[in-house]
Parts: sequence; C-alpha cells; structure tokens
Amino acid sequence: MKKGFLALCIASLAAFTVACGADVNEGGSTSTDEEDKVIVMGTSADYFPYEFVDTANGDEIVGFDIDIAKQVAENMGYELKIEDMDFGSLLGALNAGRVDFVMAGMTPTEERKENADFSDIYFTAKNLILSKGDAIQSLEDLDGKQVGVQLGSIQEGIAKEQIPGAEIVALNKIPEIIQEIKTGRIDAMVIEDTVAKKYLDQDSELSTFEIVDEEEAGSAAAFRKDDELRDQFNEELNKMIDSGEIEKLAQKWFEQEAAPAE
Repeated sequence: MKKGFLALCIASLAAFTVACGADVNEGGSTSTDEEDKVIVMGTSADYFPYEFVDTANGDEIVGFDIDIAKQVAENMGYELKIEDMDFGSLLGALNAGRVDFVMAGMTPTEERKENADFSDIYFTAKNLILSKGDAIQSLEDLDGKQVGVQLGSIQEGIAKEQIPGAEIVALNKIPEIIQEIKTGRIDAMVIEDTVAKKYLDQDSELSTFEIVDEEEAGSAAAFRKDDELRDQFNEELNKMIDSGEIEKLAQKWFEQEAAPAE
C-alpha cells in the first residue's frame, strides 16, 4: 500500500513538472524555442509565379514569394512554415493569430492598411485586361460585360473603379477565372502581367492590354498592427533588395528584371 501511494506521488509530481515546463505556442504565434524557432506564413498558392503548388514534383508550394520568405526567415533564425488558404481570408487569419505574416503578391492599399502593417514594397507590376480573342480592346468595350477578379485582390478594386459599366464576378482562384473565360461564361478578367504570362504562353487565343493606372501597384508582406516582427522582417528584406538578391529571384521566376522598390 505504501509502495502504491509512493508511486502515485511520483506520477503526480512528474505530471506537474511537465505541465509547468510546457511551451505554449498557439496557431501562428512565433515559436521562441531556440532549438525550434518557427514562423508561419499565410499565402494563397494559386498565383503563379508568386506562389503555386509544384504538381510536377509533388505538392510543395514554391514561387517568388516563397523563395524570399524562406531566405528572410533563415536570416532571422526561423524555420518557415506555410499555410495555404483562399486569398480573401488571409488578413483575417493574420489578425486571428493563425499565421505570423502574409505574402501573396499583396498590394498595401489604404483599406488593407487599416487592418495590417506592411513591409516595404519588394516588387512592382502592371495590371492587364485578359480576354479570349481580340474583340475587347479597351475598357469601354467592357461596358455591360462580365469581368472576373480574384476575391479580395487589388484587381477587384481596380475593376470596380475603372470599369464601372461592367458586372464584376469575384472568384477565389485565378485558374477558375481563366477557365470561365475559356468557356465563355465571363468575358474578361483583370490580372497582373507577371501572372498572365503563364496563361498567355499556354493559350494563343488569349489576349491582353494594359490598364493605365497612376497609382503604382506593388507587392509587400503583411503583419499584425504594431507587430515588432514587421521591422525585423523589413530589415532583412531590404538587405535582399540592396544586394540584388530580389532582382535575381525576379529574373528566375518572371524572366525579367525586378522593378526598383523605391
């Protein structure tokens, strides 16, 4: 009986010790264990060549943003973990603490800045109208037409502002919108030039023209408001910009030079 009581005491003490020494790391909260530092990035892996699933070699998420995030995380001393989700849910996941930061070819609009802090711009691009055939040559040609955009994207805002006479159709995934154009269910879409290149190379029936916009569209990483992680990330990101590493990655993924981030 004494042995049983002693064993019970030892087991209780061990359980208490484990509970007191546990390192709680909820959701996207950055791990601070020196031997296992993990930082969680939220993205939407349907945006070639920024982030996409490399189906030819399994299910790994790769791309321009991924390479940048991996290098910055490594320089900061973190292992990078990637969470894939719909673009429109990224900032919600960020503010809910499910991810530590977001990289998804995201433009820091004034509306988004109300809910997140952003890094410096690391890449700039142009927006295009993409359609099937050559019947659509101007924004005026889109009056009364259906124009596809990715839900929650900067392109959605551009379409609403610059094509007021069109019916805007917001979908979650870029490939979905491309398919809708090919099948004739929608007439055109607003898409970034670097993303459009893949689809133009694959289908000669697709055509584009540039949307002239006075405001420069650029990509930046998003962080929770007043998160010190943003400044640490930004410091390493700017080292990559200044050293030319971002430009090399842009040449790798876009086959062009990165526009200077000023």
